[in-house]
Amino acid sequence: MAPPILRLDDIGLTFGGTPLLQGASISVQPGDRIALVGRNGSGKSTLLKIAAGFIEPQDGEIFRQPSATVRYLQQAPDTEGFSTVRAYVEAGLGPTDDPYRATYILENLGLSGEEAPDTLSGGEARRAALARVLAPQPDILLLDEPTNHLDLTVIEWLEEELSRTSSAFVVISHDRRFLERVTRATVWLDRGVTRRLDRGFAHFEEWRDQVLEEEERDQHKLGRQIVREEHWLRYGVTARRKRNMRRLGELQSMRSKFRGHRGAEGSAKLEASEAAESGKLVVEAKSISKTYGDAVIVKEFSTRIQRGDRIGLVGPNGAGKTTLLRMLTGELAPDSGTVRLGVNLEIATLDQRRAALDPDETLAHFLTDGRGETVVVNGEERHVVSYMKDFLFKPEQARTPVRELSGGEKARLILARVLARPSNLLVLDEPTNDLDMETLDLLQELVSGFAGTVILVSHDRDFLDRTVTSTIAPDGDGRWVEYAGGYTDLLTQRGSARFVKRAGDTRPAADKVSRDSASGGEAQAPRASARKFSYKQKFALESLPKKMEEATAAIARLEATLADPQLFARDPKGFARTAETLDKERAALSAMEEEWLELEMLREEIEGG
Repeated sequence: MAPPILRLDDIGLTFGGTPLLQGASISVQPGDRIALVGRNGSGKSTLLKIAAGFIEPQDGEIFRQPSATVRYLQQAPDTEGFSTVRAYVEAGLGPTDDPYRATYILENLGLSGEEAPDTLSGGEARRAALARVLAPQPDILLLDEPTNHLDLTVIEWLEEELSRTSSAFVVISHDRRFLERVTRATVWLDRGVTRRLDRGFAHFEEWRDQVLEEEERDQHKLGRQIVREEHWLRYGVTARRKRNMRRLGELQSMRSKFRGHRGAEGSAKLEASEAAESGKLVVEAKSISKTYGDAVIVKEFSTRIQRGDRIGLVGPNGAGKTTLLRMLTGELAPDSGTVRLGVNLEIATLDQRRAALDPDETLAHFLTDGRGETVVVNGEERHVVSYMKDFLFKPEQARTPVRELSGGEKARLILARVLARPSNLLVLDEPTNDLDMETLDLLQELVSGFAGTVILVSHDRDFLDRTVTSTIAPDGDGRWVEYAGGYTDLLTQRGSARFVKRAGDTRPAADKVSRDSASGGEAQAPRASARKFSYKQKFALESLPKKMEEATAAIARLEATLADPQLFARDPKGFARTAETLDKERAALSAMEEEWLELEMLREEIEGG
């Protein structure tokens, strides 16, 4: 085995109170591809900064091979003092590095290099910092959240670039798909201690669960052993004093170990406050368009979103995802076309810019809107400190200003506020940014099980695959296409091609497959305009509204019958028959509504063609 080029042994660091790191170790050999994983606040970024030489630990040893070059990607890059992005990137090159590689990296990251650093957006600054560390091809890359604020095209390019690089790297990321594709080993930082798995991240979660189960069993055994020793000391046959003192000392040691054990970190408890059910139709957009100057952002896009749908919007930064989202929710008027919102909508919105966060506001004030010490969740009044605990905040943080929170804590805080508000339509713009994997799992479960409707924007492919029922993606020149399923389904329907072209790419766009055609299992070759209504379909479209009215009236009569408080006591069998009939009528009405909506959509396609 080759000697390590970087090694950290028994690293210890405490910022007051509980140690952040206690005996953490990591070893990097040439060609290593290591995922550094752990909960938000576990010390991952701190350990990476120690490896890069930005922080000195209080305990432990650090070895860096004298000839090895190290480049560290910070979460918040400092571009001050540079006139252009190119100057910032080239300042990271060594005397023997190829300056043309800087140009190659910048182009693939969508930057010209002539941008002024002080005018960059968060995503552009992130790409500039990434170019600065990738261009030199160092011996070791230390990457802290390299995919944050990157669009899917750039993330996929970065995966390919890292798969080709000769540099060893240690990477922190909450993007599961990214880690699965680029890593070969995993270091888990948990409660200040590191454990290493010599397999990629794809195998991590199963291994982690096994470790925690074994730890729980060992702790249980230790507790039982303490009980046995205490019983022996109290009731056992008196032995020599020396032997008793030895066993007493062992008991004290076991007690200390048992009490000092730090259990696994708790999980957040995500629960959305659900409002009354919305109407069947949630959003209907017909031929909506939006332009800014000469830029066509959305061109004649149509969709119909129904109650229970979970819609994902994907695309490169600047493609117009947020603009389309705002038009679909009625926040922004289209230049042409119409948007109709359904009835009884209660909308809760998560803004990707965290615009609602005032850095000087305290956590408790933010969650309660300054109204006392309680927050109402699902109709139940709860003390704000109790609600904060569900999102892994400590009671003493109630009076902490927002500016002192980490990125992950800010993400959890804004989620806590959004989910406390009654809603039947969740609008989530980049909800996965800065969340750790455990919280992402819970958010995924919440979105998947939400009784209402969800529209979300995300670059997290794994999250999209696990949550959405259809995906809307750009197809060039302002056109947007809706596909059945998540991101992987989108790629399959487009022939496994990347769904967006890079700037300047003149290759033909991938084949378009709409949600309706995809539901049949294959793309439809003929245009909708070539289709015609059958007599049966035309008759159904004309007769269904009257049938739905009759069914609605029948349901109202049955509900009025069941509302009689004496019915069950007087005629339990009649009550059961009426309840069963009501369920059948409701199911029949729902089926008629579905059929009518499908026929109405078909009619519009034929007439529009």
